[in-house]
Amino acid sequence: MGEAGRFRATRVGVFYGGESSEREVSLRTGKAALEALRRKGYEAVGIDIRGDWLGLIRDAGIGVALIALHGRFGEDGCIQGALELARIPYTGSGVAASALTMSKVLAKRVVAAAGVPVAADALYDGNSIDGAALPPFGLPLVVKPDREGSTVGISIVRTPDEWPAALADAARYDGRILAEAFIAGRELTVGIVNGRVLPAIEVRPKSGFYDYRSKYTAGETEYVIPVPMEHEILSRAADYTRRAAEALTLRGAARIDYRVDQAGRLFFLEANTIPGMTETSLLPKAARFDGLDFDDLVEEILDDAGLNR
Repeated sequence: MGEAGRFRATRVGVFYGGESSEREVSLRTGKAALEALRRKGYEAVGIDIRGDWLGLIRDAGIGVALIALHGRFGEDGCIQGALELARIPYTGSGVAASALTMSKVLAKRVVAAAGVPVAADALYDGNSIDGAALPPFGLPLVVKPDREGSTVGISIVRTPDEWPAALADAARYDGRILAEAFIAGRELTVGIVNGRVLPAIEVRPKSGFYDYRSKYTAGETEYVIPVPMEHEILSRAADYTRRAAEALTLRGAARIDYRVDQAGRLFFLEANTIPGMTETSLLPKAARFDGLDFDDLVEEILDDAGLNR
């Protein structure tokens, strides 16, 4: 963790927006973080990473970047690489960790090697999906684009008839498609900030599926903290979060999502290297429950900014 308030005398650029499918969510995250820094007394400017974004960064005269971008070109190591070349310290994970974690497939392989349980899966080429056979682990299953966030392009397949359409939908977003065994049960998310594991939150979508609408439509999902679940399961979730974050070499703020089956077994779903950061987002909810208010959380994330992460 960085020294408290170490960038107070530095002009801060908050990077948000971008051109991914998660642009609107990123705008909300970035503006909330920008307002928090200004309330803390920082000289902070918002920079929408689209168009001539390199010129915008140059003209802004910033000395440090708080990255609030979601999805492609923001979470996948691209903007991190540009900042490394420009020698501008930035928040969150580095180039390699960001690129690795953006791929659900690669992230699963790495955390599984670290002892974190994962669901059975199979990979498909998005350019060769006609006539693709169902994976051997059978139905129901979940079909996902490998490198998208916010559940964009995700489908649950319960019958063979739904399989071709689910593949086609995922192929609109990525050339690599992940089919994963569906884990019936409950969903948990666990945040981690500069190595500090936050209390788990249970996610209860009213539709039964935590899709884009459930995530971003008010009243569609219930978020429960503290989680009414056995202490041993929650302790295991915290341990798996530490293991996953270390294996993926995550920095700053991150969030790990899990499914919990009826036997109490946890399964890693994915890691988010730049989780949503509005005042009602999940990581800030967990931080607030743990005694860390939103403005202090944003400052703590900024304090850890650096290069060669």
